[in-house]
Amino acid sequence: MAEMNAVARLGKPHGIRGEVTVEVLTDAPEERFVPDTVFVTEPDIGPLTLTGARWHRERLLLSFAEVTDRTRAEQIRNTHLMAPVLDDEEDDDAWRAEELTGLSVLREGTRIGEVTDLLFGTAQDLLEIRLDEDDRAVLVPFVEQIVPEVDVEAGHIVITPPGGLIEEA
Repeated sequence: MAEMNAVARLGKPHGIRGEVTVEVLTDAPEERFVPDTVFVTEPDIGPLTLTGARWHRERLLLSFAEVTDRTRAEQIRNTHLMAPVLDDEEDDDAWRAEELTGLSVLREGTRIGEVTDLLFGTAQDLLEIRLDEDDRAVLVPFVEQIVPEVDVEAGHIVITPPGGLIEEA
C-alpha cells in the first residue's frame, strides 16, 4: 500500500447540509480536493467521497456524499483526510499539530508556557501558547527566527520573540 499522509483536518460544520470547514495540510489543495476523490480517514470512520470543494473567506469548505447534514458534519470534526504521498509532497520540515501540542515553551532556558495548538495560515503558521504566568494564550509566528528549536523527543521548543510579542502592553 502507498505511503499515506494527512492532507486536511476537518473542522466545524458550515451550514445545515453537511459542508465542513477544513484545515488544509497540503501545498496542493487544487490537486487534492477534486470531486469524486475518495479519502481514507483517521481515525477510521469509513471512506469519504468528495462531492464539492469551494473557498469561502480564505477557508476551504468541503462536502461529502456520506455527510448530508450538520449533525453528521459535527460528528466527524477533527478527522484527518488521508491520501497517498505525492512525489513533491515529502517535506521533512512539516509539523503536525499533534506533534507540537503539549510541548513546553522555553525562553532563555526557562519554561514560560505550553504549546496548545498549531494554526495554519496563508502567510505563515502560528503557534498558540498558553503562558504559565497568567494563563493567557498568545500567538507566535512559527518561523525559524522566532522558533529556532523544536525538539519533540525532549518535549520542548525554544522561542526568541521580539519585545512586545509575549509581554502585555
